[in-house]
Amino acid sequence: MLPLALLRGGQGHPVLVELKSGETYNGHLVQCDSWMNMHLKEVICTSKDADKFTRMLEVYIRGNTVKYLRLPDEVLEKAREYEVRKHERRNAGRGGYGGGGRGGG
Repeated sequence: MLPLALLRGGQGHPVLVELKSGETYNGHLVQCDSWMNMHLKEVICTSKDADKFTRMLEVYIRGNTVKYLRLPDEVLEKAREYEVRKHERRNAGRGGYGGGGRGGG
């Protein structure tokens, strides 16, 4: 399973993001892109030393600053089910004789 598929499945769910700087952000994932840039809402930011807490309405996190990401277990299960269904759909039309193509006759 690809990390981006997992991350996209987490949209709308609470996430914990730790940055390379040591700060952590707890909030709800609104959107992410293929570079793992994330838009979070209802965020609580914790400083590196855990001595300051800041509440923010929205935060945009650049993907290359992310060190660690934690998603709820239900997101992992949902992503696994999606991957299985995707695999089944891909293989549903295959099989049988002479499906065309090179030498399929």
